[in-house]
Amino acid sequence: MVARRRDRSDAVIREAARPLQGASRDYDGLLDVVGDAQVVLIGEASHGTHEFYEERARITRRLIEEKGFTAGCVEADWPSAYRINRFVRGAGDDDALAALGDFQSFPRWMWRNDVLLDFVRWLNGHNAHLPQGSVHTVGFYGIDLYSLHSSIRAVIAYLETIDKEAARRARARYACFEHFGEDPQAYGFAASFQLDKSCEDKVVRQLEDLRGRSAEYLKKDGMIAEDEYFFAEQNARLALNAERYYRTMFEGRVSSWNLRDSHMAETLDALIAHLGRQGERPKVVVWAHNSHLGDARATEVGAQGEHNVGQLARQRYGSACVNIGFTTYAGTVTAADDWDEPPKRMRVRPGLEGSYEDLFHQVGLPRFWIDLRAGGPAAEALRRDRLERAIGVVYRPRTERMSHYFHCRLSEQFDAVIHLDETSALSPLDRPEDWHLGEVPETYPTGV
Repeated sequence: MVARRRDRSDAVIREAARPLQGASRDYDGLLDVVGDAQVVLIGEASHGTHEFYEERARITRRLIEEKGFTAGCVEADWPSAYRINRFVRGAGDDDALAALGDFQSFPRWMWRNDVLLDFVRWLNGHNAHLPQGSVHTVGFYGIDLYSLHSSIRAVIAYLETIDKEAARRARARYACFEHFGEDPQAYGFAASFQLDKSCEDKVVRQLEDLRGRSAEYLKKDGMIAEDEYFFAEQNARLALNAERYYRTMFEGRVSSWNLRDSHMAETLDALIAHLGRQGERPKVVVWAHNSHLGDARATEVGAQGEHNVGQLARQRYGSACVNIGFTTYAGTVTAADDWDEPPKRMRVRPGLEGSYEDLFHQVGLPRFWIDLRAGGPAAEALRRDRLERAIGVVYRPRTERMSHYFHCRLSEQFDAVIHLDETSALSPLDRPEDWHLGEVPETYPTGV
């Protein structure tokens, strides 16, 4: 039997590692890294790991309480997340569970899970103790662009309350999509091959029309009118970008990926500008996958022409942007076998030999974090090109190397990394009865 080759980088990483023991001060040093940053990006190595969500929420609570952060942005659709925003800010009749009710599309478990439910309840309680109208009230926002049809409905609903004739025009323009039902991919397929099927001109004109009447719509007193207009404008901009996204899906991965991440970065910028008009300097936390938040320039996909939110935010905010990544070596994860299929609790195979996950496992600590901004031998060791794992909403363990690993330079990708050696599956609120049946046996061969 060939002996396993040992990576001696584990010694310098062990020296730099800061253990996580579940104590209240675990992340004191991480908050020092954050300093006075305006934007903190907190990633995840999968969309279905309980500990990633739990630790991310722990860090975010401290950023809100101790650093004055006033907004959370998540990799979710704008209109669905805005229902949570209303709840946490004390508006409407929802309770915490009902506030998650608009997350009905695949993958529901990403935002309909026990960790987010607890965090939303906490956020509502936090805001309830602030003086009415406080600029420190924390909002909750989605920055993704999959909500084409619900965003269209939201634009029309807003105009119905303020300008009936404009609502009629918007309904006529958006009717272009009705030929394809509720499936935006069907529209994208048709429009990408038949230019006469494209609704591009109509969504552009609708956004221009809305912006051209902004002064008229903002004549109401108070911040409520500005918030309502901003919500509608972002939905109109989302409809425009979603139309382009679904057309580019059939032109290649790079163009559609770049359009999506550009939209998320633009939404972040627009939100910061909007909140900045209401008071103090806004400070925003963003939750999304590592692949969106780690700087793409440090990865093989960046070399292929992809950019992402992490890269764009660093370019926009410089040292005022801090990005934090997560890794895990083994455990279980909630994921699907394929797109739009029910979630299962699957066993995560041990990290591939030579990967960052494998290297961190060799350190021998169950949980730790590393400051990559600090430099030194550990940061140098983590600048070496290695494999890193990314599990999304679909997990294919039998083709894991091809499906879920890519090369990167971790010290350039993130400012800090948190490693949790063994993790567990996120618990969906809508858990199917056979959720636990999807595990790959521990004896499954590791040499694929």
